[in-house]
Amino acid sequence: MVHRHASAGCAALTVLGALVLAGLPAAAAAGPPTPAPEASAAETLGAGDPSPAVLRAMERDLSLTEAQAKTRLVNEAEAGTRAGRLQNALGKRFAGAWVSGATSAELTVASTDIADTPAIEAGGARALVVTTPLEELRAAKAKLDGAVTGKALDTPVRYVDVRTNRVTVQATSRAAADTLVEAAGVDSALVDVKVSADQPRALYDIKGGDAFYIDGTARCSVGFGVTKGDQQGFATAGHCGKAGATTTGYNQVAQGTFQASVFPGQDMSWVGVNSDWTATPAVKGEGGQDVQTAGSVQALAGAAVCRSGSTTGWHCGTIEQHDTSVSYAEGTVDGVTRTTVCAEPGDSGGSYISGVQAQGVTSGGSGDCTSGGTTFYQPINPLLSTYGLTLRTSSAESGTPAPEDGGSSDGWVAGRVYEVGARVTHDGLSYECLQAHQAQTVWQPALAPGLWQLV
Repeated sequence: MVHRHASAGCAALTVLGALVLAGLPAAAAAGPPTPAPEASAAETLGAGDPSPAVLRAMERDLSLTEAQAKTRLVNEAEAGTRAGRLQNALGKRFAGAWVSGATSAELTVASTDIADTPAIEAGGARALVVTTPLEELRAAKAKLDGAVTGKALDTPVRYVDVRTNRVTVQATSRAAADTLVEAAGVDSALVDVKVSADQPRALYDIKGGDAFYIDGTARCSVGFGVTKGDQQGFATAGHCGKAGATTTGYNQVAQGTFQASVFPGQDMSWVGVNSDWTATPAVKGEGGQDVQTAGSVQALAGAAVCRSGSTTGWHCGTIEQHDTSVSYAEGTVDGVTRTTVCAEPGDSGGSYISGVQAQGVTSGGSGDCTSGGTTFYQPINPLLSTYGLTLRTSSAESGTPAPEDGGSSDGWVAGRVYEVGARVTHDGLSYECLQAHQAQTVWQPALAPGLWQLV
């Protein structure tokens, strides 16, 4: 294992936090949305045919049988589509969605209006009536993030927990959390405080999960193979290297150069590789078996997720919260996802994948793979969108181009990243997005009912 020793600044990045070795109208008035055929979403997103490596790791880390693991992935894919339909229908009354259960992926959708209950239940979900809409919770979290000063190591983690309808602040003491809440001017009734001594650290450290080395001194892990025009490369964590830093591969052969990098603020970067390397859709699974990436559809909170890294290999857990802010010694990173998957230094930058859908690259965390821990990943879709990258996928159309900057604002475009609720036109029809993803040629709206609904 390689650690950074070159300077005080680099030495500070020993935190797992870097894991480099050295983030409608009234629903009651409208009829329930017409569900897509049950198999369509799972089949479209590849959940019906998961990799053996994914299944084995889920069996080990989530205490499931092979049949239970398969059932869970299918049910979670279907739940994601139903959740998207209900989010679009509820609009500002929507207060979050999540799945629960070892295999059933029972969907819960929260709303601030009890009148939405019949529509939510008709949409295949359990209804929960809460007091605070998701938009208000996100605004409160934004105020808390804005009030953070310095390295914020006494209040390192902040996130919206849709299950509790609160914003959670993880702090080293109650007093530290209270100070932040007061400085932000946030109603304390909206905030839960979790006192913990855990200190997330950035995880340092062309197949997802493979090791690579930065300027010959530090090790990270490859996230996902990507392309930008004719340039091939891979996505990884921003704290792994700055723009211009050179890389060598797992075999110490010259590999490429960081093209762009952001850390802190976000934790994203990408490396352009030389002609000796080829970007692939593969993620390194257990026992040397590869998992093939089919796309980047964002999984719900509560869904199973697996990670590949060059130090600890292949491990699984569940997604706890999206849109989390975490403060490392180097600064605060916003918009990461919190998980129960373990990781250790050197795993930084490695792949997070749910079934066959890319989720993100390892940012940081606390704990280890012996005693367990909490980790955070930088979601892949914002990374792809920020840098104009196209994810390598296992479909025949893996060469789907990234959209041109001057592309139509409302026309569906392969390669563009779409969020829930986005509206597009295609072949003269209008569609609304159900799940966040990067569009692929094989996922045209009419062919992907798990991702788009006709409006």
